[in-house]
Amino acid sequence: MADISIVQAHSLTPERARAAAQEVADKIAREYGLACKWEGDVLRFERSGVHGALTLGAQQAAMEINLGFLMGAFAPSIRAKVAEKMQKVFAAA
Repeated sequence: MADISIVQAHSLTPERARAAAQEVADKIAREYGLACKWEGDVLRFERSGVHGALTLGAQQAAMEINLGFLMGAFAPSIRAKVAEKMQKVFAAA
């Protein structure tokens, strides 16, 4: 199983951080066919071969993605796309 971990700093209010997290989740959900749901400050997502969470902190957002065997081959490209989206959404917001 391949694991992807991305931490993105931000200086957003909790409400704006949650909106930014939802924007990232919406983009990733469309692109990879993920189902997402909030549990407090943690946005959990999953589909066959992929599951993970986006956890909001006061000054950072942390994404953890666990990939199944078949999806593991795509880990570098998935990591690059997700990191780019998180940087754009959280840093620019």
